[in-house]
Amino acid sequence: MRIGELSKRTGVAPRMLRYYEEQGLITPRRLDNGYREYDDYLVDRVGKIRGLIDAGIPTRIVSDILPCLGQPQKIVVENAEPGLFELLETERDRMNDKIDFLTHNRDALTSYLAALERAGVRAPESQAG
Repeated sequence: MRIGELSKRTGVAPRMLRYYEEQGLITPRRLDNGYREYDDYLVDRVGKIRGLIDAGIPTRIVSDILPCLGQPQKIVVENAEPGLFELLETERDRMNDKIDFLTHNRDALTSYLAALERAGVRAPESQAG
């Protein structure tokens, strides 16, 4: 697929996808005419990259973490940056706080939906069933 389709499928702007390529996070194939060709597996990889970056992980560290996602393996760390442990620990704790917040809100919505059902209030699509 071309960069426009990858962008559409991932929601990541082409400019950002080129940045990921510059950082060595994704590697498209080059066709004979020099055009980039992005394989389907990159859709999932870009999603993982975006998630890590959105979580506050710098791209220089994302490249180290990417191989750990999606498959169990022994993780080997060499030449870790000073302060990396503290950075990742802080980001992990921030993610846990966000997960707790979202879980609480999800549970509150579920309870409210149950109350609406008990009151006989349902969305028209749900009644069509």
